[in-house]
Amino acid sequence: MNRRHFLRNSSFTILAGAGGNFQSLRALEADNVYRNAIGLQLYTLRNELKADTVGMIKAVAKLGYKQVEPFGFPNASDMISAAKDSGLAVNSSHFEWKSVLDAGKEGVLPFEEILTAAKEAGLSHLVVPYLEDFRRKDLDGYKNVAEKCNLAAEQAKAAGIQLSYHNHAFEFEPMDGGKSGFDTLIDEFSPDMQFELDVFWVKVGGQEPTEIIKKLKGRVSQLHLKDLKKDVSVPEYGQLDKDAFQELGDGMIDMEPIIVAAKDAGVKLCHVEQDHSPDPLASLEQSMAFLKAL
Repeated sequence: MNRRHFLRNSSFTILAGAGGNFQSLRALEADNVYRNAIGLQLYTLRNELKADTVGMIKAVAKLGYKQVEPFGFPNASDMISAAKDSGLAVNSSHFEWKSVLDAGKEGVLPFEEILTAAKEAGLSHLVVPYLEDFRRKDLDGYKNVAEKCNLAAEQAKAAGIQLSYHNHAFEFEPMDGGKSGFDTLIDEFSPDMQFELDVFWVKVGGQEPTEIIKKLKGRVSQLHLKDLKKDVSVPEYGQLDKDAFQELGDGMIDMEPIIVAAKDAGVKLCHVEQDHSPDPLASLEQSMAFLKAL
């Protein structure tokens, strides 16, 4: 973790003083919808939350975050209660995805029960957070995932909840005929099913986040904002070193055009996330400072 982003912010000031182009520099001006409601995916603090859920959530609110996105729903009541007690909104959550992809199997919680719990918690968004290896061996596997997600998305829509899919990098790996799993999801998802686009993993997958957001205009419900270390070679579809995950402004991903594209594409919510950090709260403070300085 470092403070290189302060140098970048200084360059913005110089440009403004020189009468430069202000259009891109206003991406997160005072009335910007994302800065005024910036969220945090709580997976960033997964270890710290185990020790002190209430204390960590209070710290998140103190840093200036306005909402949180829990994980593991419906087993997220402690996070949700602490967030609401701290004045944080809770609009979205990652949830137990087997209720969608293994629906009807013994021991799997019915998706209808998750929807009921989501309504009671006041959620407007649920997100499929991951796919196990066996579900993504080939394009037919992705088609099967899309089919099951579409059925669940129809149920969710009837309950007033938007269902979305969170990407990683593996979806972008070329498969049969050069087509990727992500291409297949784009083709196969119904209008009821949307994406929660993680810009870090898009970049790791060798794609440009801004271009993907533009391409999927109207189909991206939320964004995860995180930065990628500058010397990481992409695409990479396997494991990354922990230091590949950087605070916003310290890596290779330009956040301003992403924020601008998100607004034009109709993205509802943006959440900061940093999967690995030696000091998660310090990292979250730095990322928030970067966003406020844009």
